[in-house]
Amino acid sequence: MNEQKPHIIVQDLTMAFGSFVVQRDLTFTINHGDIFIIMGGSGCGKSTLLRHLIGLQRPAKGKVLYENVSFWDSEPADQERLKRRFGILYQSGALWSSMTLAENVALPLEEYTDLKKDQIKEIISLKLSLVGLSGFEDYYPSEISGGMKKRAGLARAMALDPDILFFDEPSAGLDPVSAKLLDDLIIELRDSLGATVVVVTHELASIFAIANNSVFLDPETKTMIATGDPNRLLAESEEPKIRTFLTRGKETVIQE
Repeated sequence: MNEQKPHIIVQDLTMAFGSFVVQRDLTFTINHGDIFIIMGGSGCGKSTLLRHLIGLQRPAKGKVLYENVSFWDSEPADQERLKRRFGILYQSGALWSSMTLAENVALPLEEYTDLKKDQIKEIISLKLSLVGLSGFEDYYPSEISGGMKKRAGLARAMALDPDILFFDEPSAGLDPVSAKLLDDLIIELRDSLGATVVVVTHELASIFAIANNSVFLDPETKTMIATGDPNRLLAESEEPKIRTFLTRGKETVIQE
């Protein structure tokens, strides 16, 4: 499935707001086809790192390379070209409440392509079908469940056939069954579309179910303290912070 070909390379990245450093010296690689988890305790800068990866926040230091192209060293037009290869699912789904699901999915197609209306309609039906929402084209966000809103947001994120899908806490607000269905969908889409997936989450069930690679951010030292498959980190890491996070402290209780 994964030939370990780098898709995103983060080099010596420091994230800061003025003089306040969020994280420093971040260096890791996301390979083609990875489901890559950004994880760590509250306040460690997970969502801030995501904003740096998708071009919303410039790093204080370091580089973000997309297939050896440095995003922040590129011209604005080239940055926009790179961004069109991204699909982003925000926590809330970020659907426009006054628009139907079909109209929401159509937005990026109308904005960035010259496709005709019938072609856009065909793509909308395909994308909604891929996320299990065939037949819901004319529904408004207020008429569907939280899990369905997330899936509709995912359909919109996939509208332009992105190379990379970014998820910010996709399971937030979902019941365990809906969260599991979304996890299964993420794996299915990665396998069928060949996309690379980057996920910010603290949900252990999701981390162990979908990830094959990760970075662990530590809020105390303000840097990364591990990268790799979370299952391997749990089995092999001797770092107490990682073991506590990945066991929710249960391992410590048992030892005591």
